[in-house]
Amino acid sequence: MVDYHAANNQSSTGGVQTYMEQENDWDRDMLLDPAWERQQRKTFTAWCNSHLRKSGTQIENIEEDFRDGLKLMLLLEVIAGERLPKPERGKMRVHKINNVNKALDFIASKGVKLVSIGAEEIVDGNAKMTLGMIWTIILRFAIQDISVEETSAKEGLLLWCQRKTAPYKNVNVQNFHISWKDGLAFNALIHRHRPDLIDYDSLRKDDPVTNLNNAFEVAEKHLDIPKMLDAEDIVNTARPDEKAIMTYVSSFYHAFSGAQKAETAANRICKVLAVNQENEQMMEDYEKLASELLEWIRRTIPWLENRTQEKTVNDMQAKQEDFRDYRCVHKPPKVQEKCQLEISFNTLQTKLRLSNRPAFMPSEGRMVSDINGAWHTLEGAEKGYEEWILSEIRRLERLEHLAEKFHQKAAIHESWTDGKEAMLTQKDYETSTLSEVKALLRKHEAFESDLAAHQDRVEQIAAIAQELNELDYYDSASVNGRCQKICDQWDVLGTLTQNRKESLERTEKQLESIDELYLEYAKRAAPFNNWMEGAMEDLQDMFIVHNIEEIQGLITAHEQFKSTLAEANKEREAIQAIQAEVHKIAQSNGIKLSGANPYTTITPASIDSKWKKVGLQPAMDMVPLRDNALQDELNKQNSNDTLRAKFATQANTVGAYIQAKMEEIGRISIEMNGTLEDQLTHLKEYQKTIMSYMPEINTLEGYHQLIQEALIFDNQYTSYTMEHLRVGWEQLLTTIARTINEVENQILTRDAKGISQEQLYEYRASFNHFDKDHSGALQAEEFKACLISLGYDVENDKKRSGQMVSEDFRALLISTGNSLGDSEFARIMGIVDPNGSGAVTFQAFIDFMSRETTDTDTADQVIASFKILAADKPFITAEELRRELPPDQAEYCIARMAPYTGPNAIPGALDYMSFSTALYGESDL
Repeated sequence: MVDYHAANNQSSTGGVQTYMEQENDWDRDMLLDPAWERQQRKTFTAWCNSHLRKSGTQIENIEEDFRDGLKLMLLLEVIAGERLPKPERGKMRVHKINNVNKALDFIASKGVKLVSIGAEEIVDGNAKMTLGMIWTIILRFAIQDISVEETSAKEGLLLWCQRKTAPYKNVNVQNFHISWKDGLAFNALIHRHRPDLIDYDSLRKDDPVTNLNNAFEVAEKHLDIPKMLDAEDIVNTARPDEKAIMTYVSSFYHAFSGAQKAETAANRICKVLAVNQENEQMMEDYEKLASELLEWIRRTIPWLENRTQEKTVNDMQAKQEDFRDYRCVHKPPKVQEKCQLEISFNTLQTKLRLSNRPAFMPSEGRMVSDINGAWHTLEGAEKGYEEWILSEIRRLERLEHLAEKFHQKAAIHESWTDGKEAMLTQKDYETSTLSEVKALLRKHEAFESDLAAHQDRVEQIAAIAQELNELDYYDSASVNGRCQKICDQWDVLGTLTQNRKESLERTEKQLESIDELYLEYAKRAAPFNNWMEGAMEDLQDMFIVHNIEEIQGLITAHEQFKSTLAEANKEREAIQAIQAEVHKIAQSNGIKLSGANPYTTITPASIDSKWKKVGLQPAMDMVPLRDNALQDELNKQNSNDTLRAKFATQANTVGAYIQAKMEEIGRISIEMNGTLEDQLTHLKEYQKTIMSYMPEINTLEGYHQLIQEALIFDNQYTSYTMEHLRVGWEQLLTTIARTINEVENQILTRDAKGISQEQLYEYRASFNHFDKDHSGALQAEEFKACLISLGYDVENDKKRSGQMVSEDFRALLISTGNSLGDSEFARIMGIVDPNGSGAVTFQAFIDFMSRETTDTDTADQVIASFKILAADKPFITAEELRRELPPDQAEYCIARMAPYTGPNAIPGALDYMSFSTALYGESDL
């Protein structure tokens, strides 16, 4: 007897796959269970006849009809599609053994291990060995090639059955014996592929014989699967024979293999469509978010550019509060939206590249650059608006101060002029004596002196009114009216004064002496009185300062004024002495005074009264009040200076922190170690650490608010402004978010393209080596050197058979200055730098390297899949799409496929070729 186990090892040639180890080797001494043997006989006989009838023959008794080896050789020729050596036609035992050996040799040549099966046993009609041989043939030619998701043959067939029957109630396929006893699994397989042949809902689990007969009869009549078992054989056996069931089920698998191909094609299409649907959703989300953000910017910019002036400081401070609310409440979410928009755009482009799709081009005006441009305009408007608010507050503050000063001076002047016109127009000199006329003339001279002294105040009132006009004071009309009235009255007073003087001079010849003492009193009292009024006016004058130096200047001026009070008091005493001398002379000479000094209305009592207000006497003293006011302002400026220092300390700390973190994230993005997942975890923890610094930013915002409320406009303690720090903080948050997104995109690229961690390390190391300035991008020449360092063949303009060149060769390439071909390098730069910026980012670099080293789905593959579903037609119908694809993806295709207009077109035909091309872009075909 020939040892076919050894013969198989010798006859197997290189390249022939060694057949799987049989789970149950045939034991020469172990007898088959009678029920199993009966089932195997029926099943194997039917299976053999399903092939032999193609050659016009069949067998009746499996162990008798294969004894001479002739039908055995014929069976192998039919199922293998190959010619075997010519059989021997003799009737002797040796001829039969030789024929059977030829068949067994052929089986062994296919990589099958024939354990313990010899030709003599087949010739002798050994039923167990014959059944074992046929089972080996069935395994090799009917079951071995069945593989689902890289499983073994048996597991693959079982997994196929489980998937096909999963939707059916009362079916739970776990094995190839008792799972099939009730017949529902056979019926489910048929119904899944040919629902028109089986009314599955009418079957009952408690009627297995009917179920089995129904499935076997339908399979034989409509699917050309011969009846291999009787229903009673399966039902009346506690555990049906596994090999018989597997043989029967494999016939169903091969009967539906065409549908399996269609299912595989449909799965590929579904996968491609799912990617496209997800990408389109991301595009829609991007467009929506971009439109909303741009619309918000469009609405906000006119508000920031509105320069409508308010009338009061309080109104402008309300605008300032609205702006602060905008910066702290409304803008931060938009900063996050803008950052998320950029991240979504980068992620979408990465997914499109990984799925071999054309790059996403947002609709006009919604590019990331458009959004950045609009955002830049927004921030410019913000800066201008804040500066305008501050300048307006200063202007209005100045206006309110000037307006108050104007009305104060106007009131003093109007009080002085009250009754002056009536005085100047009276004709008292016509009935006066000579002495009285001379007295009137001296009185008029004193008035002229007083009038001249008030000229400065009138000019000050006019100058203040002019300044209010130039600063666009809202109540300029009333100011101008009052100023004009004062000026007109002043002109009238001047004319009347001149006219009265001329009248008095005409009668001066009739006047004799005049009381020189009265005159001297009047002359000295008038300027002194005017000086006191001016001092009182200055002491009551409002002031506004913005820093310590200005208030200290006012305090110095006030101290200088106080130093003149002693000299002024001497003048007061001298003037009062003149009046005392008048009374002394009158008393000594018996002169009866007519009453008040005829040359002035300024009485000693009024001088004393005003002096009490100006001098150093408590209770009525203006000087101490002025001292207190100036001291209060000094305290306020000291408080402001403290606030400046607090803000500056916090701002310097925050500014240094932001600068350090920006430099640190720059180093992290270049020097990241560990797996991408480790890097992502580290970056997210780093992001949390940075976000934990937010209370410091809020503290600084609080100081900034206090500074603005205190109307502090400068700070010598720091070079940082709140605006600069806000921009820096937003840039820091955006940078870390972009870095996280870059690592996430690298993970997407790695997982989608199958790039190993070692390859990513090498790519990163090469990229960082040539990124000399640590900018995160390579210039064209740096990128070219990087490609050479990774093994691009400078002679053939392509990678050297997918292998990296040796270190020596790499060094040689670099040292000799070799470079990629100009045309090929231009092509590569067009891929990695489509905008022509001259710089290549790391993401673009790894995208390019992944395309060079991995394969992806292509438009050709999708077209081939649609062609299977369309039964090789150049078009497909909506009915076919709905039958082969899930509902949502079928409708997705129908809505986007153009009508087919080529040869043999029929109504409703759809063009799947142009649709597939559009998924990937024209250049892929």
